[in-house]
Amino acid sequence: MSISKYDTINPGLFKLNRMRFAKMMKSKSIAIFHSNDMMPRNGDQYFKFRQNSDLFYLSGLDQPEAVVVLFPDCIKEGFEEIAFIKKTNEYIAVWEGHKYTKEEATAISGIKKVYWLEDMDVILKELILLADRVYLNSNENDRFESEVLGRDLRFAQEITKNYPSHKYHRSQNILKKLRMIKSEQEILLLKRACDITNKAFRRVLSFLKPGVKEYEVEAEIIHEFIRNGANGHGYEPIIASGMNNNVLHYAENNKICKDGDLLLMDFGAEYANYSADLSRTIPVNGKFTKRQKDVYNAVLRVMKGATQLLVPGTNLEEYHKEVGKMMESELIGLKLISKHDVEKQDPALPAYKKYFMHGTSHHLGLDVHDLGNRYLPIESGMVFTCEPGIYIPEEGFGIRLENDILVTDHQPFDLMGHIPVEAEEIEDLMNMEVMA
Repeated sequence: MSISKYDTINPGLFKLNRMRFAKMMKSKSIAIFHSNDMMPRNGDQYFKFRQNSDLFYLSGLDQPEAVVVLFPDCIKEGFEEIAFIKKTNEYIAVWEGHKYTKEEATAISGIKKVYWLEDMDVILKELILLADRVYLNSNENDRFESEVLGRDLRFAQEITKNYPSHKYHRSQNILKKLRMIKSEQEILLLKRACDITNKAFRRVLSFLKPGVKEYEVEAEIIHEFIRNGANGHGYEPIIASGMNNNVLHYAENNKICKDGDLLLMDFGAEYANYSADLSRTIPVNGKFTKRQKDVYNAVLRVMKGATQLLVPGTNLEEYHKEVGKMMESELIGLKLISKHDVEKQDPALPAYKKYFMHGTSHHLGLDVHDLGNRYLPIESGMVFTCEPGIYIPEEGFGIRLENDILVTDHQPFDLMGHIPVEAEEIEDLMNMEVMA
């Protein structure tokens, strides 16, 4: 029986991940991973807990105050991998609910040695002194900055102070290589997140009409997420109508969806901590204008063309340049830029960037902007978003489309191929009740 909202995950996934990580560690090394903190909200409240993706990737343990330690060549028998969890009691059970027993933590993670957190200092000190090297973890997303120090960083400050003679290494160098390539079980979890996202989108198609608020659309989405076992949103959803289409990270979601406007939605279900990432732009009244449809189909052609480039060996930097050429051609066809604009453009700031200013693809997995190295060639098993857009503030609308693509040794596989994207299909689905 699952003690999480999502179905029980085969612990073989986490055993495989730990084995792959251990193989890449240097000899006589220990690696230590911490759960995320409970983040204070107001008064005596905390924000909803979300597990540290790296700790989850290696263990499946999905509650606060958990620690995983890997020491593959430990001379102390049986201590190659251990976990620490918080010891529960009657008070915690009454006020917070059930917490893992040691047996449950083993069943979830496959880690045989599980100790209470209160025993960690003594056990960990001995293990660290048996090691020559220590792998420490931190968030190395190059677009992320935070003034808040998480448990991994606080621990890193403490251990480097207490054990200055050890050699220290970055766990992220290994995790980036591993997490870019999804295993079969991970792909199944991503498919589940995409399936739930599909249900939410189809629900919106039958719900949307002029006069509803953006947040009402958001409510329809989260309803479908929760009733299908998702954790919730994989990221803050964008529900942007009218001119809000052109705000890339619009988050207010509080305007009225008006007749004749488009509704741009960027959302994705998070299932078992794996996130889908979908973008669709649909007509509020169920019918695109000719201009809206022309722009829509231009974006769709770019998405289809870009998807075909997501194959092993492709360099992401070159990929984005090729997608830029596709977009350039479409914008000329839409008379948004001219051939003369292209001829005189600054190569560092191409003309198409006026209407398509963001990247096309990023890694997807446990994080919506998943760990990855954009300078390494694409490999089979990677999962990318594909999300071109055209934003025309002077015409009062913008369009973005996005699907999630699995790279294979054959053709790219669209994990969202079952989600409506053709303009005519969307119109038909939105008008089914009316025709009936």
